[in-house]
Amino acid sequence: MDTTLDQTRAADIASRIEEALAEAGKVVVGQRPMLEGLVLGLLTGGHVLLEGVPGLAKTLAVRTLAGVVDTGFQRIQFTPDLLPADIVGTTIYRHETGEFTVKKGPVFNNIVLADEINRAPAKVQSALLEAMQERQVTIGDTTFALPDPFLVLATQNPIEQEGTYPLPEAQVDRFLLKVRIGYPDRSEERAILERMAGRAVPEVRPVLTPEELVELREAVNAVFLDEKIKDYILDLVFATRDPESAGLAIGPLIGYGASPRATLALAQTSRARALMQGRTFVVPEDVKSVAHSVLRHRVLVTYEAEAEQKTSDDIVSMILDHVDVP
Repeated sequence: MDTTLDQTRAADIASRIEEALAEAGKVVVGQRPMLEGLVLGLLTGGHVLLEGVPGLAKTLAVRTLAGVVDTGFQRIQFTPDLLPADIVGTTIYRHETGEFTVKKGPVFNNIVLADEINRAPAKVQSALLEAMQERQVTIGDTTFALPDPFLVLATQNPIEQEGTYPLPEAQVDRFLLKVRIGYPDRSEERAILERMAGRAVPEVRPVLTPEELVELREAVNAVFLDEKIKDYILDLVFATRDPESAGLAIGPLIGYGASPRATLALAQTSRARALMQGRTFVVPEDVKSVAHSVLRHRVLVTYEAEAEQKTSDDIVSMILDHVDVP
């Protein structure tokens, strides 16, 4: 696949992505924002955290996407008794040879589903998140590179507190996107009822290959980002850190603003979103469309904000409404 990017190539890529989304739609009814968030992760090589109440097809969506991409897939069900070795692997003593051999863990796959990631203790979370950041794992004295592409798609249930270990903010920051999932509307739930009740889950056919994914990421990097768009991204991020300088009187509501990872994430996901729309350049609407998913887990609110029932999403919306669009 040619990695140069012109309008024809961009349109072809957008068509391929739409084909992949349509294939996933055979199984996952509605939930288009969730599927698009997962595709943004695939196109940028960034990890995605899905948050929603049980029964909203989070696990099904990830499994379906792995089938559409025709790649290595492993689901890890996180539980309180899980150990780091259960994730990354360990060394095993072979009595017959008197030597230790390495047994690689389930993290050595292209797509890893960390199901209910907040149910495992801190050591296990850290083992996975280190692999996410470094893209390598050390077992014994040997360091192993993880496969390329490597993507962690994690789910968590926001309403349950019993037996959970909330991810520290510094670790949540390693997720490119945090996608919140809501209930389907009535027509979508009717379609779920008619399609799924008492029937086997439809099978999807592979549309993309891991090799194509790597090339698509190179195409994302070739999407043009104008200087004015770069300034707009910086204005949004800096408004989370110093809202008063942006003319916003919401400083007491923000505990900590977004990290530099947010700046990079906004730029890269905006490029990917433009490519999904068949464009070779980023427009402000691309930035605005991904801003909540990029910033909601990087803007930490104060107790005062919680008392006023203001969430990080509310603050991001205020900033988007106030910062001038180029």
